[in-house]
Amino acid sequence: MDAPFEVLGVDPDADDAEIDQAYRRRIMETHPDQGGSARAFQRVKTAYERIVAMRNGEAAIDRDAADEADHHHDAGARVEYLNYEVIDDRGWSLDDDDLFATAADAGLDPQDYGEFLVEPGETLLEAAENRGFAWPYACRGGACANCAVAVVEGEMTMPIDHVLSTEMTERGIHLSCIGAPATAEMQVVYNVKHMPELDELRLPAYRFERTQSVD
Repeated sequence: MDAPFEVLGVDPDADDAEIDQAYRRRIMETHPDQGGSARAFQRVKTAYERIVAMRNGEAAIDRDAADEADHHHDAGARVEYLNYEVIDDRGWSLDDDDLFATAADAGLDPQDYGEFLVEPGETLLEAAENRGFAWPYACRGGACANCAVAVVEGEMTMPIDHVLSTEMTERGIHLSCIGAPATAEMQVVYNVKHMPELDELRLPAYRFERTQSVD
């Protein structure tokens, strides 16, 4: 097995910021969308997770949260979604207790508001794409905030938090590319990547946005 620090191209005594920066660089270099391979991409993810585990004094990444998520949605999780652009355009507030009720009465297009089922084993981003939606993303490896969502109701689990601060996750900001529902029902606002606090965590999107559709 490759030494994790060699895979990321950093010294073993590198600080956390250097490791995070190296991870973000390598995840983009090896991404299949950019000419890399799925194998190289996975090696980088595994190397980073091993380093984080070692830094935290763990023998391996704790999977309890992921196991709990599977337990909660063995039959699938129902996700009600809303596009952040709609909130911004209409002057609504993410903190409004009646936000989703307001959205339900607004006659929005299906790409902006609706619901779908997340099957066991799917990340939130995978579920959206498998239902015909084109939610934003860049790295697909938890190294940026392009795929970030705000969880308004319910809970979501991520196997490891690569870039988000504790303050952000406590506010309900999660990464849809690696996160999955941990409750049977959720309300999420997607496309929150343009929130000011996420500016420095975005990467260029290496794909053209396609027209969203619902089967």
